[in-house]
Amino acid sequence: MYDICSIGHITRDKIVTPEKTTYLSGGTAFYMSYGISRLPGKVNYQLVTKVGDDTRGEVGKIKAMGIDTVCYPSSHTVYFENRYGADSNNRTQRVLAKADPFTIDDVSGLEAKVFHLGSLLADDFSPEVVENLADKGAVSIDVQGYLRKVVGQDVQAVDFKDKERILTRTSILKLNEHEMEVFDSTGDPRSVALKLAGYGVKEVVITLGSYGSVIYACGKFYDIPAYKPRHITDATGCGDTYSTGYLYCRALGAGVADAGRYAAAMCTLKLEHSGPFTGTEEDIKRVMMG
Repeated sequence: MYDICSIGHITRDKIVTPEKTTYLSGGTAFYMSYGISRLPGKVNYQLVTKVGDDTRGEVGKIKAMGIDTVCYPSSHTVYFENRYGADSNNRTQRVLAKADPFTIDDVSGLEAKVFHLGSLLADDFSPEVVENLADKGAVSIDVQGYLRKVVGQDVQAVDFKDKERILTRTSILKLNEHEMEVFDSTGDPRSVALKLAGYGVKEVVITLGSYGSVIYACGKFYDIPAYKPRHITDATGCGDTYSTGYLYCRALGAGVADAGRYAAAMCTLKLEHSGPFTGTEEDIKRVMMG
């Protein structure tokens, strides 16, 4: 039995910033696996992914770090292009290739206390897959993919298909300041959190970029400040890094506020360079101490 099972596609990412263009692997599964590998090994963690032949080498690197990994074949690897302007909170995306969705057969044999679904596109995880996992453990979802429709190569924002069916089986939901507008046009994260909790979501985690994050759990709001980075290099993967720190701490029994602060500090360190989190727990504690 794993404490956390992260399920999601590893991607190929083309990251374009005003300073440079970088080619990296990415995706929730990628960022979470590298992030977990840098933290004290107190959490029993598993990665389940699905990639094309061109990304098998990246999966091998993750296995070499000691991560228990299940990798299914796919006709293609997801290939994203992320373009950032001067404001790192804003980006535009294109999808240059798409991977096969996860199926009931892919997940039926998995066992974990928490299943974290790193959705990248709307059809990655069907309601049937979510329901299968929710029957075995708590389901944590990064909502981003459910709100993305690919038209040609462009990513367009869409409403959450099968929203009620999926959210009623979701224990933890992570979303950002742009994604929350799908659920409530007021732009008020507290209003959004209450609406999502109404579906039965136990912990609603809303990240607000440089403004911090808001978490609603057990009838209480937690305002988590953002820690100022020394410099900003690349915001890609920050949301996934937040989920990594948050779920890691919660798996160890930490309270919501402490888990949120730990996750925020991990994000600050991640912002300072391209690629996944490479710091240590000592670095995280240093950031939290200010």
